[in-house]
Amino acid sequence: MATVKVYGPPMSTAVSRVLACLIEKDVDFQLINVDMSKGQHKSPDFLKIQPFGQVPAFQDENITLFESRAICRYVAEKHARRGNNGLFGNNLLEKASIEQWLEAESQSFNPPSASLVFQLAFAPRMKLKQDHGVITQNKEKLGKVLDVYESRLGKSRYLAGPEFSLADLSHLPNTQYLVFNTDAETAGLFKSRKNVNRWWGEISGRKSWKKVVEMQKTPPPPPA
Repeated sequence: MATVKVYGPPMSTAVSRVLACLIEKDVDFQLINVDMSKGQHKSPDFLKIQPFGQVPAFQDENITLFESRAICRYVAEKHARRGNNGLFGNNLLEKASIEQWLEAESQSFNPPSASLVFQLAFAPRMKLKQDHGVITQNKEKLGKVLDVYESRLGKSRYLAGPEFSLADLSHLPNTQYLVFNTDAETAGLFKSRKNVNRWWGEISGRKSWKKVVEMQKTPPPPPA
């Protein structure tokens, strides 16, 4: 049985980020579903491994981690020579460039994109009222971020350089929802920018991400 365990539903953007990383690194894992609608993420047992009561939680033998980007860094470093061995760079400059764009994803791309994912993809499923002011504001913010990406991707095949890396992988979860599960205007933020659209086609077409999308279509059963 796999020693690595990932706790959380694959539909979660943070969980799917970790899954994509594990698959890229060819690391066996066990996905343990957490039914958040039933409050399982707030149970005493779960809070022991994720004190903030969020997903994912991650276990590797006696090691416990949370926060998806930190987990991805750990996996990529521990299994540096396994699977995609350039995922987190092979020298100081490569790593610095990847870290730079991981920070851009976390600090600039994620806030507006995550807000839009919630408002446009999840709120309707949860029968919550959408805030159209928030939607408009974050579309504008995301558009400005993607203008920077458009320029960068006109000079580089991927964000951090010529090879696919964690910097690109980290963008997959939110972008998947925005391109396929929202509206034409939101998807157009990506599709209308030539270089961003080309980049999205390449990273979303990777076998690792296709496997994650398939897992999202067939969520695992709840834990026994």
